[in-house]
Amino acid sequence: MRTGKGVEWALHTLLNLAWLGDGEPVPTAQLAAGHDLSPSYLNKQLQLLVKAGLLESVPGARGGFRLARPLDAVSLLDVVVAVEGDEPLFRCTEIRRCGSIGERCPDATFARPCAVRTAMGRAETAWRKALAEQSLADIQATTDAYIPAMAKRVRQAIGDD
Repeated sequence: MRTGKGVEWALHTLLNLAWLGDGEPVPTAQLAAGHDLSPSYLNKQLQLLVKAGLLESVPGARGGFRLARPLDAVSLLDVVVAVEGDEPLFRCTEIRRCGSIGERCPDATFARPCAVRTAMGRAETAWRKALAEQSLADIQATTDAYIPAMAKRVRQAIGDD
């Protein structure tokens, strides 16, 4: 299963906003600068997170983005779906029915669901379940355990410290 770089950018941005900790809105350019990212591309991801209810957008000169809910209420799946959408990763087009192989099979051959589609569906279900079981608070706690100064580093790089 592959996700685009927007998912990574969104995950890190949500974590960085939590490490900033003050709940004040942060402009896109400031968030992007923390990791040397493209502000325009990051802004697209941030808008998707707003639409999904993971971020709030605050307009105005002192505006920007802030967390809409605590990290323990945000799963990895929430972020993936916000950025990538909820479409199935695998789309069976029933090629088993096509071509000379499909023509040689009696109709009864296709009475059961495609075994490839079934196997891929099980794999995707397991993947989504694993993502849904991990919150961003879990990720933050793991990071804080092996990089205790991460919050301070984020505040120095992105915040006003």
